[in-house]
Amino acid sequence: MTTGMRTRNSRREELAAFLRSRRERIRPEDVGLPPGLRRRTPGLRREEVAQLAGVGVTWYTWLEQGRPINASVQVLDAVARTLRLDAAEREHLYRLADLPEIADPAGDGEGLDAEVHTILRQLDPLPACVYNGRYDLLAWNAAYGTLFASVAEQPRLERNVLWRVFTLPACCCPLVNKDEELPQMVATLRAAFGRHLGDLAWTGFVARLSAASPEFARMWAMHEVARPGVRVKMFKHSSVGLIRLTSTSMALAAPPETRVVVYTPMDEQSRQRIDWLAAHPEVAHCALHGTPARG
Repeated sequence: MTTGMRTRNSRREELAAFLRSRRERIRPEDVGLPPGLRRRTPGLRREEVAQLAGVGVTWYTWLEQGRPINASVQVLDAVARTLRLDAAEREHLYRLADLPEIADPAGDGEGLDAEVHTILRQLDPLPACVYNGRYDLLAWNAAYGTLFASVAEQPRLERNVLWRVFTLPACCCPLVNKDEELPQMVATLRAAFGRHLGDLAWTGFVARLSAASPEFARMWAMHEVARPGVRVKMFKHSSVGLIRLTSTSMALAAPPETRVVVYTPMDEQSRQRIDWLAAHPEVAHCALHGTPARG
């Protein structure tokens, strides 16, 4: 047996043991199931995990038995939610399932101090959020969610600003001044990438985005670097039109490489348009794009 085969076998054995341990710690009543009277082992049964995660019982059984089966990101994410895994446990799950390129997916603000969430709420009506070094959106306030719904409403693993602005059709990119801003964002990413050389989660992200966007690949190949800072950003929202903002980045102590970004209106018209969006949350689902709008 080769070293690679032994490593894969060890990883599958560890995955099987990890899933069993996570399943056994959850009480049926915690997930809305009756406790039952004939449970020989603690926690949930395999078929209950499969049902709650929306996957086949046989498939989940094989996964927990350490058999060599393929697991997609979406299915593993459903299993992780069912087993109530935190950010560290999800990362461990993905690595054991041999999906290291997404082993540190964008979270839902896990790992951020409670005070950071309080600050975001207090900053309303100014849009504010928390990004990591890869531009994953980790947390945001109501104003940000209304203004940038096309990012905030994405599934967790797709909640990345760079991915959104580079994969939208050219006609529909929300950034009006993208010729200035996109190179700056890529340069900021490149500077952060230097701290993650050999990290498969980062190299996998760059490879996927390069394949999806020739424009990103061209900018990435230029090797420009920059730090986050105060920037002028102009967005066109389908419901209110042009909004001019100044973005200000402030580094957080933890988690590493996270920052609060606050968007301040540059003029009274932009402020009024943000206020209008806040007063009409029913339009929050509208994507940001370049079509004609009111006002």
